[in-house]
Amino acid sequence: MENRTARLTLLIDPEKKAAFEELCKQEDVTPSQKVRQFIREYVEERLGSDWREERKKKS
Repeated sequence: MENRTARLTLLIDPEKKAAFEELCKQEDVTPSQKVRQFIREYVEERLGSDWREERKKKS
């Protein structure tokens, strides 16, 4: 389970936000869940699925 203690604030076009929220609703996920999924996939694509372990080794 991921820690959900950090907040990310972003600004987007209101029409795009509404479309995104509707698409999320169709998938029965919250916009926050979908954004976390996008971020997780991006990080794993760029750093690999073991990125957490690699960061711990560098600490």
